[in-house]
Amino acid sequence: MPNQLSSQKSPYLLQHAKNPVWWYPWCSQAFEAARQEEKPVFLSIGYSTCHWCHVMARESFEDEEIARILNRAFISIKVDREERPDIDAVYMSVCQAMTGSGGWPLTILMTPEQKPFYAGTYLPKRSRYGTLGLTELLQKTEQLWATQRERLCHTGDEIAAWLITPQAPSGAEPSRELIRRGVSELSARFDPLWGGFGPAPKFPAPHNLLFLMRFAALEQNGNALQMAVKTLEAMARGGIYDQIGGGFSRYSTDERWLIPHFEKMLYDNALLIHAYTEAFRLTEETRFLSVVRETVSYVLRELTDEKGGFFCGQDADSDGIEGKYYAFTPEEIVSVLGSDDGAAFCRFFGITEEGNFEGKNIPNLLEQSGTKDRRMRALCEKLYAYRLHRVSLHLDDKILTSWNGLMTAALAKASFFCRENAWLEAAEKAARFALMDLSDSRGRLYVRHRDGEAAGTGHLEDYAFQAWALLELYQVTWKVDYLDRAVHLAEQIIRWFPDREQGGFYLYADDAEQLISRPKEAWDGALPSGNSVAALVFSLLFDLTGKEIWHTEQEQLLRYLAGEAKAHPSGHCFALLAMCRAVYPSVRLLCVCAEERMPEEVKEALYRHSQPALTVLLLTPANRDRLARTAPFTKHYPIPEKGAVYYLCRENACSAPSRDLQALLASLRPPG
Repeated sequence: MPNQLSSQKSPYLLQHAKNPVWWYPWCSQAFEAARQEEKPVFLSIGYSTCHWCHVMARESFEDEEIARILNRAFISIKVDREERPDIDAVYMSVCQAMTGSGGWPLTILMTPEQKPFYAGTYLPKRSRYGTLGLTELLQKTEQLWATQRERLCHTGDEIAAWLITPQAPSGAEPSRELIRRGVSELSARFDPLWGGFGPAPKFPAPHNLLFLMRFAALEQNGNALQMAVKTLEAMARGGIYDQIGGGFSRYSTDERWLIPHFEKMLYDNALLIHAYTEAFRLTEETRFLSVVRETVSYVLRELTDEKGGFFCGQDADSDGIEGKYYAFTPEEIVSVLGSDDGAAFCRFFGITEEGNFEGKNIPNLLEQSGTKDRRMRALCEKLYAYRLHRVSLHLDDKILTSWNGLMTAALAKASFFCRENAWLEAAEKAARFALMDLSDSRGRLYVRHRDGEAAGTGHLEDYAFQAWALLELYQVTWKVDYLDRAVHLAEQIIRWFPDREQGGFYLYADDAEQLISRPKEAWDGALPSGNSVAALVFSLLFDLTGKEIWHTEQEQLLRYLAGEAKAHPSGHCFALLAMCRAVYPSVRLLCVCAEERMPEEVKEALYRHSQPALTVLLLTPANRDRLARTAPFTKHYPIPEKGAVYYLCRENACSAPSRDLQALLASLRPPG
């Protein structure tokens, strides 16, 4: 019999709709039932492509014995962390404080007033090897709730009080010294043999690499560039990268990037497209361009909705076995490709009889010095077609506003530097989808869209990531509509999310559901924090519009982020990347054109002379009035009768107007 999850849209909740556990979604009715029945609440948080969430579901939530205990003694609530990052952030902070670590599935026991008294992650059904089992935890809690309820409630009160205790203001001045400390910390943890930072498991952390490449460009620092390039090269050769179908898995379980945790997430691939595009821009190495092309192809082929939005990701498991979809034996390769091509493929991609993963093989290029040639690419296409006939991977087909912003931004940037108009069309289609299907009539954002329904009050990262996407689109299309919409989203950030006393912005809005605490995130974890991306957005808006409000907001937010980052700057790399725009000279180019569109020769010059600190505006007869409202300083510039005139401003000084764009841009190149 279906429980109360059967009417939900979340793929994760629907995976549990036929559990014998009588699950509720997060709702007021669940907590009212807990109060009425005087029961504690069992809260389980996960996501649909999480391997260990599947393991705990098979062992415990599909188990009749566990279900009997939960249904008898608890009110059970399931939450999709991707739909409710606010709930996840509150209770993950509790788990990290109580246990020193976190992860998913997240397991919380709490009072009907939402005050937690126990936190953990995956639990086996029964205790083993010193690890507490779920059965024993539930039985002990049932006993304590009956005999020592006041003790449990007191613990919940203490934890809830800790959650809402205001932190002392920790603002600091953004500085190059703080940025350089971030680079030094990354350098101290850098693995010179295999790339990446720290021991296994290794995560791509593409925003760390983007920061290093930005620092390298600004300070001409070869060591920073080498750390980023080495890591990007190693990941592209390892098994974390799908050599056959493109795209990256979540993380590597070993130091060599060989054995991944196989789930593929949209946000990882979006940020890695950014990183590999930037590496291609800086080095002009075509191997990075190949990775961008294959990863974009994967996303457009397997993670894209017909209306233009992007799905969340694909599971690690098929037939209940992690990695089964991706692993091969030599015999299987030969049966598909034939003896000659099969043998060549096995030699090239390290496919052996003994295998590198549970008796089978994950294709990789770790022992290869070369890159895939035309023959190997053709063989990969054959194996990809063959692999499609395997048991398909679960697709989490909900569309998250925040992650869609990351992918839209990545496609916009990659389309320019990889000269792929089709990618720009995909980015613009995604932006239209966000406007039509992820926004309400007031322009407020929803959290997600699935099965024809948008839901959830947008969080800080929804607004910040979408605004970043629109600004990236403006920088490659110069359509004022994108700039205007980015301004609108940024205005909503400062309207609905600010902490004007301590600085920074809260994760959820003033008018959203209020939880037992209101998190404010600065740490750049698997994704950049909403505050870090908002800082970048405010910086870009100040450069593009010249309006003082964005300079003021940028300064206040960067002071907050600098204070949060000073103890451990390398944990705030996207914030440091945003900080670079404030503490290093920025450059603004205004192109005043008689034509209605950016001339192709101008695009070519910008491609040849791109700079990380450069923002570009386009003023034409067609957009003059509208641009003047958004960027008032532009109304003072005369439009030529023909051709274009260029105005370059840097370090608060503007050069004389010029018709020689090549010379202006060439002057930006650092010596050597």
